[in-house]
Amino acid sequence: VGYKAYPDNVIQAFIVESAQMGVDVFRVFDSLNWIEGMRMSIETIAKETESLAQACVCYTGDITDTKDNRFGLQYYVDLARHLEDAGAHMIAIKDMAGLLKPQAAEILVHGLKEAVDLPIHLHTHDTSSIQSTTYLKAIESGVDIVDVAISSMSGLTSQPNFNSMVAMLEGHPRENHIDLDSLNSYSDYWESVRTFYYPFETELKAGTAEVYKHEIPGGQYSNLRPQARGLGLEDRFDDIKNNYKAFNDFLGGIVKVTPSSKVIGDMAMFMTTNDYSIEDIMDPSINIDFPDSFKSLMRGDLGQWSSPWPEGLQKRVLKEEEPYTTRPNAQLPKVDLKSGFEQFKKEHPGFDEFTDYLSSLLYPKVLEDFYQHWLAYGDVSKIPTKPFFYGLKKGEEIAVDIVIGKTIIVEYLNTNEPDKNGHRLVFFRINGDIRAVSVQDNTITSEARVIVKATKENEVGSPLLGRLSKILVSVGDKVKANDELFIIEAMKMESTISSPMDGTVKNVLLPEKTMVEQGELIVELE
Repeated sequence: VGYKAYPDNVIQAFIVESAQMGVDVFRVFDSLNWIEGMRMSIETIAKETESLAQACVCYTGDITDTKDNRFGLQYYVDLARHLEDAGAHMIAIKDMAGLLKPQAAEILVHGLKEAVDLPIHLHTHDTSSIQSTTYLKAIESGVDIVDVAISSMSGLTSQPNFNSMVAMLEGHPRENHIDLDSLNSYSDYWESVRTFYYPFETELKAGTAEVYKHEIPGGQYSNLRPQARGLGLEDRFDDIKNNYKAFNDFLGGIVKVTPSSKVIGDMAMFMTTNDYSIEDIMDPSINIDFPDSFKSLMRGDLGQWSSPWPEGLQKRVLKEEEPYTTRPNAQLPKVDLKSGFEQFKKEHPGFDEFTDYLSSLLYPKVLEDFYQHWLAYGDVSKIPTKPFFYGLKKGEEIAVDIVIGKTIIVEYLNTNEPDKNGHRLVFFRINGDIRAVSVQDNTITSEARVIVKATKENEVGSPLLGRLSKILVSVGDKVKANDELFIIEAMKMESTISSPMDGTVKNVLLPEKTMVEQGELIVELE
């Protein structure tokens, strides 16, 4: 859950609440395969719920590669044994990038079945398009469960094809008798639903063996190109993938799963945007404000990696800050859940469920954005999918079920010309009555502002194309070198920009929430 460490009692509350709401199996993993990062969750599930703790060994590298012994069979066997000792009810092989080749699956599953007395569950992504073969080898080696996706939602960065797996196993000694005709009918329904979501497709048109080179997880790959497009880097997507591999290799080939994979992705974007090489990353003559996610990894917020980081890297990134050497959660004070919930309800009228409060603790920004959207527009989940995404054509009519037994008929009539502020009146007929709503037309561009670039030593600009999410200083403030000045947010990546020198804030040129260009001047020092 989430991209950072949380206080222990928040995680415990999340587990207990989720179990009460029907979660029967919790898949517990640590993004660095660190046992201590999973132990508390496993114990909470076992002691405080009736659910199952499925603990993960996250797969990376290639256990058949005899030249690289970092992630051999013994590495995964030792992990599984430690997880069994910690109280796990099941072991999952979490192959988030689809790197587990058929022959490796045979070795790994057989080895784990020999090592632990627990069910083995295999999860993968079909980015290479050969993972159904991997599943067949795993099944023949004794795996207990595999993750699949219904035919019309399967393949590529998703899971292998459920329908085809059922057909493949017909007559096999481990055949699981499932009605294939019913599956195909179910798939047809979801195929029609999927057409509404085509703008969000991964854009990967066919399987690729590139995944064995860059090792980008399936879930991340589907987001990476839209992120690149948002940063103006779509034409450099190959550079991003190459930098992803280069930076991952530089760190020693770490396990890549949320949130460690985000660190590598953020750095790949960051290096591409700024044309940084690995040598530049370590060059002390170049002042670099690293993405916050990378600082978090170096600080120990994501836990401890099994191998040392490159010499001098933590000092380079953290400067004078000392990294953690123990569980990051242990550094965080407990949250007073009772009083916090009461305060949350006061600040968020209408959001009075404890699950809303827990969501705010896990994803504060996401919850707050959702709440503000809900205040402005109400429960938009009632709107059918097609008009929600694509709007209505003139004269088009839809039925919206507000609550059980109450349906409104909405017809789009017309839109008038924009006023001087870019607002239009949009007219609808609702249950026979004509209504109008004022809407800002975002296609009308205001007069473009002049972009001033940071070119002098006392001028601090944005390292990325993005949004100026927060200004941390005011005019007249005294600052020292490395003091934080402002935060840039770019497609889920945040970078806190620091002062390059001692001085005084002479000018802050832009307000918060402004979309800024790469290199655009934001703070002037003297």
